[in-house]
Amino acid sequence: MLVDIATIPAPQAASSSVDTAIAQSRRDAVEPQLTAHRPGRRNIATLALRAGAFVVFLGVFLIFAVTAPYFLSVGNIGNVLGQSAIAGVLAIGLTIVIIAGGSNVVTGGIDLSLAANMGLSAAVYAALIQAGYSDPAAAAGALSTGLAIGAVNAAAVTLAGIVPLLATLAVMNVVAGLELVLTQNTVIPAATDFLGALSAGGPFGIPVLAYVLLGFTLVVAAIVQGTPLGLRLYAVGAFPDAARAAGLPVKAFVAGSFLASGLTGGIAGILSVSYLSGSTTGAGDMLLPVVVTALLGSVFSSRLVPTITGTLLSALFVGFLINGFQLLNISSTLVSGVQGLLILLVVSATTLLGRKEAI
Repeated sequence: MLVDIATIPAPQAASSSVDTAIAQSRRDAVEPQLTAHRPGRRNIATLALRAGAFVVFLGVFLIFAVTAPYFLSVGNIGNVLGQSAIAGVLAIGLTIVIIAGGSNVVTGGIDLSLAANMGLSAAVYAALIQAGYSDPAAAAGALSTGLAIGAVNAAAVTLAGIVPLLATLAVMNVVAGLELVLTQNTVIPAATDFLGALSAGGPFGIPVLAYVLLGFTLVVAAIVQGTPLGLRLYAVGAFPDAARAAGLPVKAFVAGSFLASGLTGGIAGILSVSYLSGSTTGAGDMLLPVVVTALLGSVFSSRLVPTITGTLLSALFVGFLINGFQLLNISSTLVSGVQGLLILLVVSATTLLGRKEAI
């Protein structure tokens, strides 16, 4: 159960101006249940969008339950949870960047290199296993790769001053090229006891990967949504000028968000090797589902702000949507079209509502 961040006091050593910035972020960046008892303060349009998101979620679930064979079977639900693990971990990393950099998709926080990061990290892991290294060594290589990519993004954004959209797009292409060089555009197989354990089934017929996603979400949500560090992260993203005036190291928080995002790329790379029994080409195809998941997660929050728990709900929604289309033998091209439409709707709705609140 998440801690009510509205009751967490700022550290005694912090200045009053820092406390003011944190208090301001606390009001605008909290979980839905924290404001459920104050419906009078909600904007009607915001409430309608949130309610609509849950209605669509349940509607899609019910439609597939009726029309798609085996959709509600335990095996299929477990399969969806396992398949959502990789994209979910990456989307959580992207959510952290969005929180720290702001939700403006042009000038705010974004990391387009995450899918390529996962691909290169997976290739490093598989290559090290092929070379005879142990799982801990291979895991260290994959995580280091992810962190290095995150560090490059952080330097490009905070030191060089490049807009995150352009910086991470450039890094994405460089990383994708490095993956091709390492793999020679071929699959690198990898099989160990550790990888087998990750890809195996767990209690109640649910894959171990699903439990990894849930555990990872709980840990990150507890940090981002339940600690003073997380509150400062929200303050930096939502009110950068106020946070800077209050003495918060804005650039350090932004850089840290890219490092955290890079680390999730390394983790997802390990999960990918486990799920696919090796590295594989085409990791860039994961980018659209990850962006959809991170952006869509904001509609599950109280004020249309990104949250870790909202991203988890979004990951499950996208996972069930893709799975239902597959069971109905609907073209994957249409699935990509629907994902693109979801991005357009979410960005349009949040932008319009943001303008309305600013008036």
